[in-house]
Amino acid sequence: MLLLSASGCVKEITSDERLERDTRSVAVKDSPGVEALSKLTCDDTSAPLNKARDVNRPESDRLVDYVNLYSSLKDRTHTFEEAMARNPDLSYREGSQNLVNAKDACIQQTADVRVEFETYLRELVAVPTVQEIKGGNTVTVARLDFGTLKKAIETLDPDDRESLLQTVNSAEKRVSTTVAPPEDTGTGKPRRGK
Repeated sequence: MLLLSASGCVKEITSDERLERDTRSVAVKDSPGVEALSKLTCDDTSAPLNKARDVNRPESDRLVDYVNLYSSLKDRTHTFEEAMARNPDLSYREGSQNLVNAKDACIQQTADVRVEFETYLRELVAVPTVQEIKGGNTVTVARLDFGTLKKAIETLDPDDRESLLQTVNSAEKRVSTTVAPPEDTGTGKPRRGK
């Protein structure tokens, strides 16, 4: 009986009321306008991309450059998509073809950089350590900073993110358990007993 009386208290709302409630938080005035979007472009990626591609630079620096470029492109693309979703008129106004083209260019640049970034990241994750000779012995050392590698994986956020992070974590454990052999601190002279 309580169930029947409780269900009678539910108020039905009309579709217009539901639409108003759901779109109230998505205000058009909160999204960037035509002027702000017209200044936004993704055509300036060639210099940072060439810097990230430079094989003569340290791998950590290259990876950081890929992370920064990809994050920047992703943010710009998101800004375009969000503004046009909140204000669909931006796509259909007179002279808005430049905005649509800029948005499409950002989407394409983001996708292209993601492919390069992911290829490079997977190469680093596949071989996260290298062998070095220290004190006449071969030891396993990190190819690059594991924190940078983990941040790059988080930024890229691939489907197999957890697997990649697990690979990096296990490589990190291998490096931390590899202890360099104690170096001979003696003078090379035989010790004399007292």
